[in-house]
Amino acid sequence: MACELPATLGVPLSRLSVADVTRHAQRSGLVARISDSTVWRWLHEDAIRPWQHRCWIFPRDPNFQAKAGRILDL
Repeated sequence: MACELPATLGVPLSRLSVADVTRHAQRSGLVARISDSTVWRWLHEDAIRPWQHRCWIFPRDPNFQAKAGRILDL
């Protein structure tokens, strides 16, 4: 859940926060109650850090090279 795209969770931000993951876990019925610090601790212990994910490093657009080439040629 922590590594899903924010849009699939209904979060308009480009990155998920620990509070977003906590709210989603409670709304989905995964847990009745949980604190942000517990979620953070679990993610930290498992080395899952969605707030450090950089999707821009691996472009997904099939036309990325053509689009970026115009800018990089400047």
